[in-house]
Amino acid sequence: MHPATQPAGERQRDADRTRAEILEVATREFARRGYAGARVDEIAALTRTTKRMIYYYFGSKEQLYTAVLEAAYTEVRAVERTVDVEHLAPVEAIRTLAELTFDHHDAHRDFIKLVSIENIHHAEHIRKSPVLATLGTPVIGIISRILEAGRASGDFVTDADAVDVHMMISAFCFFRIANQHTFGVLFGRDIAAEDDRARLRAMVGEMVVAYLRGAGAP
Repeated sequence: MHPATQPAGERQRDADRTRAEILEVATREFARRGYAGARVDEIAALTRTTKRMIYYYFGSKEQLYTAVLEAAYTEVRAVERTVDVEHLAPVEAIRTLAELTFDHHDAHRDFIKLVSIENIHHAEHIRKSPVLATLGTPVIGIISRILEAGRASGDFVTDADAVDVHMMISAFCFFRIANQHTFGVLFGRDIAAEDDRARLRAMVGEMVVAYLRGAGAP
């Protein structure tokens, strides 16, 4: 059936599938080659579409790259919002958030590469995106509510704000993937190895909980 004769709903589903396929391939290519090294021609060749169609959907290479970043960050924020702040005790809630972040970064290693690449570009693409401008707000709100509940219950005594805690969790989870190769050469340990996964997953949760409980404080 020619696209012009398809029902509107079917055309929209085809368009959504094509756009999703382009984003999936573009994510791999940008993660593998960086923003400068990735080629729209190559992305088109790896999909069931054309360079012209990619520009039709996304406008430009820069807008495609920004769309890839938006999709990647939206996914990790969706994971964070699954933490049931209202029904979990504060200690369990912050531990769960840390472990979910660990799981996401472990399973989405292209996300780590994309973040590293965007830092090389001084976050210039994120800065221009209205979608990404406020995407950090929900997780900070989640952590703030956990910290408030934890202080009210007496579980948390450390004077740390939500951004501090988010940075602490992200730093551990991000480092394990982003620095696995250099760390392995320098220290002879594969920190991304499956055998150590459960231990390190537990470690990030316990590390944050211990800090918030004031462990080791004078």
